[in-house]
Amino acid sequence: MASSQDDEASVSQDFVSLNINNPASPSDAFGEPPPPMISSEGIIAIDITEKFVSAASTLAPGELIKDGYFTLFESVGALEIMDPKMDSGCLAPGESLDEDYDVTRPLLPSEVLGIIDQLLSLEMAWHLGYPLSQTLFTSVYIDRILVADPATVEEADFIRNRAPGAEAILGILRAYCLGLLKSCWYVNERIKFEHYYEEEDFVTNTYHRSLLENIDRDEIRTEIMSARKTLHMFRSEISDEMAQALGFRLELRTAFLRAIELTELRSNPESLSLPWSQLQSVWEAIYKSRHLGRPVPEAFSTKIQRRLASTMPPRPIVQPSPEETYEHFKKLFADGFNVLNVLNYHDSQSLLNFVLAFQAQKPQPLVYIRTLLQNFLFQDMVILGQISIRQLVDDDLSLVVLPGSILLDPANDAIEAPNHPRFTMSLQMELFRQRAAQSFLDIFRAFCQNRCRVRRTLFHSIQDWEMVQLNAEEIDQILQTATEETPLMYKGIPSYSLPLSSWAYFYKLRLMEWIVQLGFELEIYQPDELAGMYRYLSYLAKNRAQHTERIQFFALHRLESTTSTSTSSGTTAGSPQDPRFSRSKSYLQTMALEAEMTWKLANALSLFYAALQRLGLIPRLTRPYSNDLLRYEVRMKPFAGIGLPELLSFGTFERATLRPGTSAPDLLGDASEAALGARAALEILVRVTPEEACTVGSHDRWVEDKKKVLRAAIAVGVAVETVRRAVIAHEQGEPGLGLGLEVEVPKPEKGYHDWWIVPRVVEVEMNQTK
Repeated sequence: MASSQDDEASVSQDFVSLNINNPASPSDAFGEPPPPMISSEGIIAIDITEKFVSAASTLAPGELIKDGYFTLFESVGALEIMDPKMDSGCLAPGESLDEDYDVTRPLLPSEVLGIIDQLLSLEMAWHLGYPLSQTLFTSVYIDRILVADPATVEEADFIRNRAPGAEAILGILRAYCLGLLKSCWYVNERIKFEHYYEEEDFVTNTYHRSLLENIDRDEIRTEIMSARKTLHMFRSEISDEMAQALGFRLELRTAFLRAIELTELRSNPESLSLPWSQLQSVWEAIYKSRHLGRPVPEAFSTKIQRRLASTMPPRPIVQPSPEETYEHFKKLFADGFNVLNVLNYHDSQSLLNFVLAFQAQKPQPLVYIRTLLQNFLFQDMVILGQISIRQLVDDDLSLVVLPGSILLDPANDAIEAPNHPRFTMSLQMELFRQRAAQSFLDIFRAFCQNRCRVRRTLFHSIQDWEMVQLNAEEIDQILQTATEETPLMYKGIPSYSLPLSSWAYFYKLRLMEWIVQLGFELEIYQPDELAGMYRYLSYLAKNRAQHTERIQFFALHRLESTTSTSTSSGTTAGSPQDPRFSRSKSYLQTMALEAEMTWKLANALSLFYAALQRLGLIPRLTRPYSNDLLRYEVRMKPFAGIGLPELLSFGTFERATLRPGTSAPDLLGDASEAALGARAALEILVRVTPEEACTVGSHDRWVEDKKKVLRAAIAVGVAVETVRRAVIAHEQGEPGLGLGLEVEVPKPEKGYHDWWIVPRVVEVEMNQTK
């Protein structure tokens, strides 16, 4: 009889053997285990089932026995052993551990084309956010190139010690793989350098493998050019169509490397757009020739994952369809071409509107393009490679609240006398810039993220802007003395202009509106909450409209009070002919009109949804663990710490939303009137010029967006009238008949605009109630 230590070793070994020899489903565990299939002569398998069950029966319920040296990691690992979904070393009977595909075997040109096209699909899957282990690293050719960690371009080959007369077609495949890997390295480094979310956007893990980072891209371009020359010489042995197809794919790699190289310059967009334009035309030619390729599925394997430095269990290969690959690459190249337009700086609001419009595309640009936009905006803290942060902030202050103001006069910085008013102006303005600049730049950076993260980031941003506004109020009081400002009668109350705090409050209101509007786009609100959330959006937009009116009042007074003495005194402060005044005036008029449109359309939808709830056409959802007050607190949590605009109490919010003292026909009448007001404002907005709206560089997208909102406003009016007629007919008809209407709340992507959810009203046959 063996000793206790021998018994323990036997039990441990037999436990492993039991797991090895029991790959069946859990339902088979209660039957007789199959005989061992271990072929090694050094292992003797013993069935310990009875011993194990007998020992376990002596334990009380809940009692655990754990060896002090048996860690949690080891215990979890023991559970994963021989589970095909968790154990990367699990092999089927007769299966080998390594991939036995021969990378030196001759390939037909059609097979090379098929492998390249599959690599394109895997490359796009990586751009979409899947890890390299499930995409490009499943290629046997890629694995053979990287497994030896090549330091020179000669070593970067899937055939070791390639003979000079090796098959030329394999050299074409090698050159393509080199260009692919180097492009992936640049993309990976660009994304890692910028702000992104790995768990949501992109996986940068390379599993301790180098993507040819030590090899110069010029050497790789030389290899690709050499392969193209070889292909030209090879034309006598293959068809012209096949040679062109392979040539286009090599050209794609060259153009992509060139596009990446040029984007590092942040120079004139016209000089950077050529490779992106080339990529668009080449991609169309590639897609048209995809039928020439012959797939080689054995050249890709999940077994390679076993050799990667990863704790992840094996995962299947992720490969989009050819159609999906085509659409994603087409958009990638188009977005890469269009994002260059951000470098054409016109003014701060045009820059912001470009970012807003570009990032609001459906589908959203891929993460590489979004990080490229961040690079253009923020690299080395020089905006677009040409503008300082101070210039950007001052440009926006001049445009929104301080057109032609002495506070922004650069000559103030030359004053060194501490008692001089201009010294105080320069000191206080610089202090304000230091406090506000980061919050201002964070707006641009926030909108470079995915849409869910934009909303979450704005939650924190409004808290920052609350502090910016409080600090600005203190600085405004100091500047009142320095500029000898006198109060003006605004709506019967003596008021100062308070330009810096007005600027901060303006942006805080815009951020709050964006948070609510993104909630509609992301389907955060339930149908019976839409009336309340549109009511709150209307409240915010009305505050912004009133605030914009106040800014306009003081800007107009500044224009009227400006005289020619400022010019004769030798300063650069504005004059009545200063274009900064006209630019600010047109922008504020557009903003006032846009705020009015938002306020009225949100009001119309709020009233309409409230009427639909009153009429029972939108039922209230049953929430056993919630009530209206708790849900209101959750929705308003981001705004609870904001002092101005004041958060409505729940009672006030509920009364403003449900209008208990107003009949359903009156609600519908008010909704129709509000929709008409929004429609009138939108009809003016779609006709403004890019300079008036400050949308230079993105005006087409901006106008298209407003046209979608206009269609939504028209649809609201039509739907309201449909319900209104049904209500009147019901009141005049026979008792017991219903309204004869059905209401459907569409998904944001199925409606007219992601932010304006217009319910669809359908007339149905009325039935007599029994």
